[in-house]
Order: sequence, then structure tokens, then C-alpha cells
Amino acid sequence: MNAQAPALRDPRLNRPEPFASPLGDGGFFQRDRAMHPPAHAPGYKSSVLRSPRQALLSLENSVSEITGPVFGHNDLGPLDNDLIRNYAKDGDPVGERIIVHGRVLDETGRGVPNTLVEFWQANAGGRYRHKKDTYLAPIDPNFGGCGRALTDDTGYYYFRTVKPGPYPWRNYVNSWRPAHIHFSVFGSGFAQRLITQMYFEGDPLIPVCPILTTIPDKDALDRLVAPLDLNASTPFDSLAYRFDIVLRGQRSTYFENRTAGN
Repeated sequence: MNAQAPALRDPRLNRPEPFASPLGDGGFFQRDRAMHPPAHAPGYKSSVLRSPRQALLSLENSVSEITGPVFGHNDLGPLDNDLIRNYAKDGDPVGERIIVHGRVLDETGRGVPNTLVEFWQANAGGRYRHKKDTYLAPIDPNFGGCGRALTDDTGYYYFRTVKPGPYPWRNYVNSWRPAHIHFSVFGSGFAQRLITQMYFEGDPLIPVCPILTTIPDKDALDRLVAPLDLNASTPFDSLAYRFDIVLRGQRSTYFENRTAGN
């Protein structure tokens, strides 16, 4: 009989040393536009029809877009950041148990507190719990594939899940997506919501993914890949991966819905 898994705990408690300190003060740093992929990338098939035909327009935000929402800890449930248990019906989901943790940072390296971080993913077989996902991998009855967390005063977040599987998609013949987790980060308003994807260190599908190969800057691509973090892992239970999200500046994380700058 297997022993009961330990409850989800802050991965920092496993670490013998603190996280890196802020980089310092200063104004906004300009983002390097050269790191962004072109809107029209024929290798990424769906971009051909989605890419704009005319120059984009710059519109001012409305008051409602820049003044809300405001999130608090009362808005989250006790299992929102535990994808292993928040949808379980009669047991744990199938797959490799992992912890994902990191900090949401501004362009100077300072943590961004009280930021809502949402995450969603496929199950260990590479299938989403969605009616339009018809991949042959089975649905896991004990895995919903989504959750959320609120950053603490230092910008830190963490959650537990199972490592998602790769899956084929209808781009060109034999196109596969690497294992990945989707992230959404809210700022102080809905118009500031940023969306990105996290990948796993050492995945052989990363260099051949038609979406990732559209990113011309190698450093920008590397910032989407989470390295293994054994110091934050739970022995005999879960490996850990570190994924910091930088919101602005030259070292910012690439966000798929903010390709024109900060």
C-alpha cells in the first residue's frame, strides 16, 4: 500500500538559501522588439490567416480597463493551486507529479505582489479536458487541468500538478507541441492581462515546434523554458521546475498576446 502523499507546501521551505535579490531601482526599460516573431509566419500555419493585413491602431484604455479587477486571498479556494487534488474524484491523476514555482517580477527584478496567476494544461497523455480536443489519449477522470494562485508580498507563486504530455496538432504533417503549461498573469486591470506558455528543460520537441521556431531571439526562447530545480523538489514525491515571469524590460518573458512591446 502506498503511503499518503504529503500536503502541498511552499517549495522555498526546501531551499537552503533565499531567492535572488532585486536588481535595483529605475524607470521602465525598453523591450528589444527584435526578439518577437513576425505576425506572418508560414511555418506556423494558422498565423497566415490571423496576421493583420494593415498597420495596427493604438487606442487609449478606458477607465474600466485600467482600474480593475482587484484580487484577494478570499477569492481563491484551498485547492486552487493543487491540480493533483482540485478535480480528483476517486484517486490521484495519472502522471509524473511536479511542482512549478517562481516569481512574477518587474523590469528591475522586484517582485510584483498580489498578482493573480492562472494556469491550464493538458493531462499526462497530452489531452485537454475540452470538448473540441479529440486526440486519442484518454481523459483522466481525476484531472481538470486548471488552477490559479496569488503571488505573495515578494511576487512568489507555486502550484502542484502532473507533467503534461506532448500532443500532435494539425499544422503540417507530423507536427507536435512540446509539453507545456499555459500561464495568464493579471496586472491592475483586465487590459493588462498577459498570456504565455512554459516549457520544460531538455524537451527534444522544443527546437522543432513550428510555433517556437518563429521566435528569432534565442534568449527570449530560453526564458520560456523552466529549468529543473532539485532544491525545491519533494523527495520521493515531486520534481520541481522554476519559472520566473518578467513583465517588462529587456529581460521580459515573451507574451503571446503582447507582441508589440510592453
